[in-house]
Amino acid sequence: MKQHRLAAAVALVGLVLAGCDSQTSVELKTPAQKASYGIGLNMGKSLAQEGMDDLDPKAVAQGIEDAIGKKEQRLKDEELVEAFAFLQKRAEERMTALNAENAKAGKKFLEDNAKREGVVTTASGLQYEIVKKAEGAQPKATDVVTVHYEGKLTDGTVFDSSVQRGSPIDLPVNGVIPGWVEGLQLMHVGEKIKLYIPSELAYGEQSPSPAIPANSVLVFDLELLGIKDQAAAAQQ
Repeated sequence: MKQHRLAAAVALVGLVLAGCDSQTSVELKTPAQKASYGIGLNMGKSLAQEGMDDLDPKAVAQGIEDAIGKKEQRLKDEELVEAFAFLQKRAEERMTALNAENAKAGKKFLEDNAKREGVVTTASGLQYEIVKKAEGAQPKATDVVTVHYEGKLTDGTVFDSSVQRGSPIDLPVNGVIPGWVEGLQLMHVGEKIKLYIPSELAYGEQSPSPAIPANSVLVFDLELLGIKDQAAAAQQ
């Protein structure tokens, strides 16, 4: 259950907090100490993303101390369940509000972007503009293509980039998000375009990673390097 995961996260963060009152009292020498710090760091980041910014470190530490010392717990199970339920409901309400804001901002971005010279909007709502035109072959949905790409949010934040990694990738045209499936089939080999993908043609209300919030419009710089030989691609 979600509340159990939340409780576990709080407990793990508390594991780091319980044994220290200041930075100087923490030793990070042994593998176990380093792992303990890493657990607390990761859980702390997770809780911060959940909006748990009003947790009381002293209360967390007290809970850890009572559990380890096998002392009588200071709150009944019913009170704890109620508290976890409250935090979970609040987190869900905050996430719902944030998702609605993202959807509204994405719609406004696409409306304004569609007015720019050179931007084409397809029937699906996908937007694109040609950065470098070419006359090579066009891939079909059943093809495997070689591409270079860089994905960004509308504020310019890069969340993935084969360009930065210095290595293009091979992928099946029909095995990616709908905005890419459509966009790739509009391209010619050697061409570079910029795709503006509405959330419903990307990940919709899902957040595939912390770097891509739900309802995000995604912007891709995409270069089609080639279409793989079908036989060689199948063998590979």
